[in-house]
Amino acid sequence: MALYIRGLNKAYGNLNIFENFNLHIKENKITCILGPSGCGKTTLLNIISGTLKDYKGELIGFDKKEFSYIFQETRLLEWMTIWKNIEFVLKRIYSKKTREEIIEKYLNMVNLYQFKSYYPRQLSGGMKQRVSIARAFAYPSDILLMDEPFIGIDLKLKSNLIENFINLWNKDLRTVIFVTHNIDEAFLLGDEIYILGGYPTKVENKITIKEDKIKRNLQKDNIINLKKEILDKT
Repeated sequence: MALYIRGLNKAYGNLNIFENFNLHIKENKITCILGPSGCGKTTLLNIISGTLKDYKGELIGFDKKEFSYIFQETRLLEWMTIWKNIEFVLKRIYSKKTREEIIEKYLNMVNLYQFKSYYPRQLSGGMKQRVSIARAFAYPSDILLMDEPFIGIDLKLKSNLIENFINLWNKDLRTVIFVTHNIDEAFLLGDEIYILGGYPTKVENKITIKEDKIKRNLQKDNIINLKKEILDKT
């Protein structure tokens, strides 16, 4: 089942962010929303998740969906171990035995099981973001919302985090809506990329990438040509 945003209108005071804005999200795919700061990407995520209700328009297929999140900040609870941080979002859903199995599974998948008793302050920034990724997948969500989780991270660490994310997603498919202003992140992760721009914000271009994410290389001619196409049209 596809998900749709139709005729979305949202303003802050006299500033129209969205005006008759439309979007199509495919289930179990990674849809990337690419655009500059201030174009309404985070506002769009807040509308989709239901945390922002002051708008007009239709959201079709999103009702009764469960959401999990990966933010710019890891938002881990500093007084809990990383095991307890993940368990915290599962307590009302699963039995203790099932929780233990799920947490062990996802910590192993991000290579952090041996750090299960560590507190966030004992981990590097990259390790904390891997915990956030594991927590997002451990929660039984239908849709995973990502709000620029790789911003401000150095290139090598970012590559490792993206590889971790792709490996998790390949084994546990979710509908993912990923917002970023970084064109390389979009091409590494996106199945479909919507390029936003203008005021009010509109979809200026859409790119579909069918190549396996594991095999993608930003230096390949097809990716270079697609990036050039985007830059030429925006």
